[in-house]
Formats: sequence, structure tokens, C-alpha cells
Amino acid sequence: MTFTLDAALAARRFEVSLSLAPGETVAVLGPNGAGKSTLLSVVAGLLRPDTGRAEVNGRVLFELGPSVHTWTAPHRRGTALLAQDPLLFPHLSALENVAFGPRSAGIPTREARETARHWLTEVDATDLADRRPGELSGGQAQRVAAARALAVNPEILLLDEPLSALDIHAAPLLRRLLKRVLAGRRAIIVTHDVLDAYMLADRVIVMEEGRITEDGPTRDVLRRPRSRFAAGLAGLNLVAGTVTSAGIRSAEGLEFAGQHDAPLVPGQAGVAAFPPSAVSVFLSEAHGSPRNSFRVTVTDVEPHGDQIRVRAGELSADVTPAASADLGLAPGLEVYFVVKAAAVSIYPA
Repeated sequence: MTFTLDAALAARRFEVSLSLAPGETVAVLGPNGAGKSTLLSVVAGLLRPDTGRAEVNGRVLFELGPSVHTWTAPHRRGTALLAQDPLLFPHLSALENVAFGPRSAGIPTREARETARHWLTEVDATDLADRRPGELSGGQAQRVAAARALAVNPEILLLDEPLSALDIHAAPLLRRLLKRVLAGRRAIIVTHDVLDAYMLADRVIVMEEGRITEDGPTRDVLRRPRSRFAAGLAGLNLVAGTVTSAGIRSAEGLEFAGQHDAPLVPGQAGVAAFPPSAVSVFLSEAHGSPRNSFRVTVTDVEPHGDQIRVRAGELSADVTPAASADLGLAPGLEVYFVVKAAAVSIYPA
């Protein structure tokens, strides 16, 4: 059985038709104001469209029109929302936060706590069970929030940029965790990060001005973009090559070590992906033995938001204006790009 949605909301110029197959994760990309969060709010029942219909597994979530008005309350929809802010109850322990959903559904306290322990284990947070939210780091709190969302066994899991507030060290860990727990689960993830789409989604839709402008398998959409927004997603470092015992070797001979979930077979085609923000720039070879360190020649230096985008051929790094000035970055300068293996995701091509 599938999930289907047709909804229109004139005030937000929103008109979307969407379906999800069982076990399918769809990533929703688009610029600010495109309607991504509106989509999640409509599915979750937090926002009522003017007209439309949605059903999951044959059960109607809403049907609105001139002669019909069916509306299912948010807590009865079988959806769970994981947002940027974990929104944990500050007076409850991590265990009780996760058990809250099952208990609200009428499950006895003992059974609800067993369910909570199971999901804390699934998100590698068993040791956090007795801590209050104020005692958790951002990454730890988001893991607990993920466990709480999964503990209610939602028919559709909704994720609204769950990684955007995490630092560069916590985000890759949670991304890999989500990849594991989303396997075989129907989910919609709104994100600004193309790496989330590559890692987590079976399919990508691109939204612009309240409409879906592109829809297809993740790699097809992101490698051969047709929409304006998808065409602007080239900021991610994507290095294609051949899988080795250590990671990926590019056609130019660069070796990338990184993290991966699916088994990799040496010799098969693969991709190493990492954001420019994960790249550090040095004038001389870094001390110690970083696993991903490359001598490159700067080809361009340009403003990129409040950062400076440093390009070296097909690779890019983002540094602060102060760091750019201190390093004297300019085209033709030889520097070292260093990327921690924890920030590099490797997967079959």
C-alpha cells in the first residue's frame, strides 16, 4: 500500500501531488520559501489545505472540497515529525522522553519503557537513558529525538532538516544513523544539504514556488538536473572513482578514506562525497597523519555567503574571510586540502 497526497493552499501558492511507495524515503530540496515545510505541515496535520486528499495504506488522512470535509487530527495520523530542534521535554529523562509516545497511545508503562530502551539502542544512545535534555549535547539530543519519533512506529516519518543545527562532527554520525534506521521505512526528509539526499533518499523531489519542478531517482536528479535549483547544487564535493580497501581512488589517483554503511567491493565504482565546509586549507602539509590530505593548486577564490569558496579544480573548500586573508589565498597558490575521514561518505556508484 502507498501514501498519496494531493493538496492546494492558495495563500501560500502551494499545489502538490505526491506519492510514496512502502519503504521509500523521499528527499525534498528547494530554496527558502519553496513550500518544503508547508508540505510536511500538511502531511502532519499541522496545516489545513484549501482542497485535497491524502491517504496512507487505504486510510484517509484528510479530504477537503466543496462537498466533503474529512480531517484526521495530527495525533491520529500515524506520522512523526523530527525537526531541527529536538524539542525534548526538559523535565523527563531521555528514556521517559522516548517512552512518552507509546504511553500516550495507551501502552502500559513497563512495555513503553522497553520500547524506549529498544530505540535508544537502535540510535546508539543506551548510555544516555537516565540523562535529562540539559545534560545532552546537540548531537545526543537529536539522537534521542530520533528514537522518540521511531518509538511510535509511524506509518510516515517526517524529517525537517534534522541535521542543520549540528556541527560538522555530529552531523555525519547522525546521518549514518538515520540511513540505518530509515531502511525499509516510509519517510519524507526536507533538507538543504545535497549530501542528505545522496545518503538517505531513494528519490528526490525539487520544489520551487510551491510546486514540484523535478522528481526522480536521487542520482538521476542530482547528476542530470533539469530544474533551476537542482542545477545550483554543484557545491558538494563529489569524487567518483574505484573502491579500494581503504576507500575510493579517483581517476586522477587521489585516495579518499571515509565512512560507509553498505558493503563495498574493491574494484567496483564508487563515490566519495563531502561538503566544502569539511575541508581545511593549509599552506604546508598538516602535522600528524590525516588520512585525506592533498596537495592542490588554487584555481579560484570567490565569496560564498559569509564564507570564501576556494576552488582547486573540481574540489572546493569553504573558509572564513579572515582565514583566506591570513593564508594569502589566490589563484595559482599551492596549498593542502585536508578532510577528516569522518566527514567523507563513501557509497557505491
